[in-house]
Amino acid sequence: MTKNERRGGVLHTYQKYNPEKFPSPTQPPPDLVSPLMEQMLAYGSFRQLTDEELARAVYLDPKQFSQLGPSLDHIKKMLLERLMRILQTYETDTVVKLAEQAVGREAWSVDVPKEFRKHYKTAIQQEQIYDLERLFYATGDDTSVFARHLTVMMGRMEDKYEIDELASRWNFTGRQSMTIPEALEIKEELEKIEELLEQIEQARETAQIAILDLDSLGEMIPEQDMQSLEEIQRQIENYVREAAERQGLDRDAAGRFQLTPKAYKVFQSKLLGKIFSNLQESRTGRHRDELVTGEGAIELPQTKSYEFGDSLTQMDIPQSFVNAMLRQNSQGQGSLPVRLRSEDIEVHKTRNTQKCATAIIMDMSGSMRYDGQYINVKRMALAIDGLVRSEYPGDFLGFVEMYTFAKQRTANQVIDLMPKPVTLHDPFVQMSVDMSRPDISEHMIHQHFTNIQHSLRLARQMLANQPTPNKQIVLITDGLPTAHFDDSKLYMLYPPHPLTESATLREGMLCQRDNITINMFLVPSWSQNEEDIRFAHRLTESTQGRVFFTGGNDLDRFVVWDYLNRKREIL
Repeated sequence: MTKNERRGGVLHTYQKYNPEKFPSPTQPPPDLVSPLMEQMLAYGSFRQLTDEELARAVYLDPKQFSQLGPSLDHIKKMLLERLMRILQTYETDTVVKLAEQAVGREAWSVDVPKEFRKHYKTAIQQEQIYDLERLFYATGDDTSVFARHLTVMMGRMEDKYEIDELASRWNFTGRQSMTIPEALEIKEELEKIEELLEQIEQARETAQIAILDLDSLGEMIPEQDMQSLEEIQRQIENYVREAAERQGLDRDAAGRFQLTPKAYKVFQSKLLGKIFSNLQESRTGRHRDELVTGEGAIELPQTKSYEFGDSLTQMDIPQSFVNAMLRQNSQGQGSLPVRLRSEDIEVHKTRNTQKCATAIIMDMSGSMRYDGQYINVKRMALAIDGLVRSEYPGDFLGFVEMYTFAKQRTANQVIDLMPKPVTLHDPFVQMSVDMSRPDISEHMIHQHFTNIQHSLRLARQMLANQPTPNKQIVLITDGLPTAHFDDSKLYMLYPPHPLTESATLREGMLCQRDNITINMFLVPSWSQNEEDIRFAHRLTESTQGRVFFTGGNDLDRFVVWDYLNRKREIL
């Protein structure tokens, strides 16, 4: 063979490695926005994803990388062969006896102080390292002969534990005996092999080559295979990085991925697509609206002949000119110049769409941490925001964060919201504070209570100036209110107190006076009971609203469904 000949081509062909087929351009790119968005929904914007974290979070279709090599099956086969060679070479009976003898020799090689003899003998007989450790601290002098002996004894017993596990976990069939250090090294190698095999199985299912421990793998497979695998990993990382940039993931100064407005739109569209697919399966999804046609803001595809009084801003220019040319040709007047007449003009039909003003109150009290309910609330808020932006841009949508206080939030701030940590664990709390005092600030107050009354007031004020009679509040919570305002005085009462309920119901009546409908979505909670359900009925019935009982995972679907139903009722 000449020096110019290269074996790489033969190796690559055998392993079905073709760098040009990476991956097929007809394959849809992986969804990179959703993992990052779900990460931020769970943890707020406290941290972003690194390259490695993003690679682990993203699911890739293994079919996209089926032509890459070296084959993971090939590597798995080599690891299994290495495992079988070890098991067929060694036996463990001898080293188990050596470990027992080492423990026995060391156990009685020192004179045990009288006050520790009973406990020491029990620890040796029961082979309890924890008891030996307690004796070590009981000596009070870690430089004494007995304390140093206990340190060595714990090491001998730990070695025995490891060797006993080695003999029971794997079935050795060989004849070559091992020393204690050799047995510990072999156990470590076998554990590495099993860990790598598990990683390979996961990588085969998700194409996540990044999860492979390449340092450990490099010790067990040929160098040429290792180089090819590292090259594949680099290509996949580059592919994920480029796809992330196309989907709107940008990098900050530290090199971590962060969301851009484009990524928000991508996630909202995917979220709405998932919601509407679920609605269709359950025979509820989008239905034909009863439209009011006429002078409106939304232009329809259908056209009609121009009538006196129609606005020419909706004129179908191409069809109007075609009509004029056909008329002139039929009359023998030629095609040029084209002269428009009133009978040639076609105008698009339009429809009137009533605007709707909605305020969404999102419970971020301490109890919303249960079962990750706050994540479902934020996902729902993003879905509604995407729906309004894409299909009902004339509608008003506002967000209110509810906890001990109520704060107006923008759509961009929703992702950062987190349930407030519980700072009081007393079973009975009755507190009040005058918030008009100059020496009192909100940061000094316990944040984890539920102030529905203040949230309804803020939502009512947000909707007051909206130029539409169609106003509604979507209240999402898991139970009874535990805080309310009386003028400037804030009350925090737990268990829920009748004073708080009365103040909340009064605020609900003010919403009804302003023709604001309250739709309450009650999500499950560990502390929820019959009284929570009764309060939900009292609040919604007194304001002619509605209450929905839904699992947290279906919250986005139910709220979107209700919003669309509300739009149909308005029309």
